[in-house]
Amino acid sequence: MENENLAFHETMETHEIINFKTISLMKSKLMQGICFDNDLKALMEKDVQQSIIAINELKSFYEGARTNYIQ
Repeated sequence: MENENLAFHETMETHEIINFKTISLMKSKLMQGICFDNDLKALMEKDVQQSIIAINELKSFYEGARTNYIQ
């Protein structure tokens, strides 16, 4: 039988990755507002779209996350 739950360390690491991706997403989105180079804006928009996809994929891992300790 395959274990569907994440271990505690996996849950924490997933949380840290989601936080990092969210901060990167916000930074790219905010920098678009002060950027005047259209090529750079397009690159940042691509990063935003890819980050949204990655965050949604990572969020699916939380379905198997354990939030309490049971022996």
